[in-house]
Amino acid sequence: MAERQYWLVKAEPDDFTMEELIARESKKVRWEGIRNYQARNFMRDSMKIGDGVFFYQSRTNPLGILGTMEVASEPYPDPSQYDPNSKYFDEKATEDNPRWFNVDFKYVQKFDEVVSRDRMKEAAGLEDMKVLQKGMRLSIMPVTEQEWKIVHELAGADLK
Repeated sequence: MAERQYWLVKAEPDDFTMEELIARESKKVRWEGIRNYQARNFMRDSMKIGDGVFFYQSRTNPLGILGTMEVASEPYPDPSQYDPNSKYFDEKATEDNPRWFNVDFKYVQKFDEVVSRDRMKEAAGLEDMKVLQKGMRLSIMPVTEQEWKIVHELAGADLK
């Protein structure tokens, strides 16, 4: 079995919140609307069921990690790419040759407090964390096992 990997995914509160995820009966969400090739490639080629995922809220105060999810599905074509009424429609995508993919995430835990970007910047061991790098705008990025553990320590949360 492949070694567990770790990820960070960003969501804007206008699009999706952790509270919305928790409120879902299934506690799952299809992570849709990814229209960056590098982020798509992470979902399509690298994410595996059971991988750990940080839920990062952007465009809010404070910016930061709210909790964790895990990958709950294999990648599959994003159905919105075929829908001309969707803001994610892609006229070049076909069912024989999809361009965009989703994975499903399921809720694991919400931290008692947001682990803010500012707090992460000050934490030893997170100096190279991609989300903290200047100009990093990817909505999906890898996280190291060390970074996963340190953020959990900052949150005062059990590793799950």
